[in-house]
Amino acid sequence: MNVLAILIPVSVTLGLAGLGAFLWTLKSGQYDDPAGDQARALSDRFDDNPPS
Repeated sequence: MNVLAILIPVSVTLGLAGLGAFLWTLKSGQYDDPAGDQARALSDRFDDNPPS
């Protein structure tokens, strides 16, 4: 039972650190891909009406 007194705060701390790191990456623009969006918009690969 004493080990839970150590593991629970450690796991909560690690979870909050992971959440903080994820939010930091969102805020710093790590997932933005304007060049990829532009390439997909100009590509006919995913056209709704492909030529037959």
